[in-house]
Amino acid sequence: MNTSGVNFSLYPDIYDYDYNSTCDQDPNPVLSDTVLRLFYCVVFGFGLIGNSTVIWVLLQFIKLKTMADVCLLNLALSDLIFAVSLPLWAFNFQILALCKVMTAIYQVGFYSGTLFVTLMSLDRYVAIVHAVSSMRARTLHRGIIASISIWAVSIIIAAPQVKYASLEIDPENNLSQCQPLYPEDSMEFWKMRRNLSENIVALFVCLPIMIFCYVKILIVLSKSPNSKKDKAIRLIFAIVCVFVMCWVPYNVTVFLQTLQIFEILVSCSASRSISLTMSFAEIIALSHCCLNPIIYAFAGEKFRKSL
Repeated sequence: MNTSGVNFSLYPDIYDYDYNSTCDQDPNPVLSDTVLRLFYCVVFGFGLIGNSTVIWVLLQFIKLKTMADVCLLNLALSDLIFAVSLPLWAFNFQILALCKVMTAIYQVGFYSGTLFVTLMSLDRYVAIVHAVSSMRARTLHRGIIASISIWAVSIIIAAPQVKYASLEIDPENNLSQCQPLYPEDSMEFWKMRRNLSENIVALFVCLPIMIFCYVKILIVLSKSPNSKKDKAIRLIFAIVCVFVMCWVPYNVTVFLQTLQIFEILVSCSASRSISLTMSFAEIIALSHCCLNPIIYAFAGEKFRKSL
């Protein structure tokens, strides 16, 4: 999604491998610069207002009493940080420090958001499937420890990408673009490492855990219908569903790009199709940071009353 020198892609050169070097790329962008900038600014506005409101309500009225409250607070914080980075992506500031900031925000936001949604799923699973034995496990103290651990893990995983983030001049328009500049002798390793780390965390670890938790929850609820239990999982279930719809297409596309490294799906038609898919998958993924507050407003009964 690099058009007119503006870097709209999360990482423009991550998928620039030799397999498509001989393919004729479509010179016309799918969406214009103006449309993409407008989209980024709209998402930024909704994400800033919505997530700030969620954080304010959680701290001021609901207070932090359970692990679920801590998870919701940290997820809103992750989305807020992500939203703040969007104007930087849209206007492609030619400053190395901002390039590293953008990279750090995206990487940490991606991993922390994925892990917090997974933690919320596990919390609901333990609360409903193992209701009796979960009373001592789901404390505020443990929720804080789990949250700190998630932020630490996210920062550690993201650190290499931030380290190698650099401004590289595009010879076509003489403008710098923020993209990773890996050592030549280990370039393929670092490209593979980023792809696999995203896929392993999101597709092969967190997604199966979410599916397992909610299958078990639905089984338990089907045997003992309880309106209070239904309300208890409605918000978290909606958050997980929206997260899956927004981020799974992106991660599946990353997985397809990874297959190309192994010389699978190397035809020009496949390369162009995957590149086009990635353009839309990125837009869907980035829009996620402003959707959770909308879910809170419609599905969170306690949140609506507090607001």
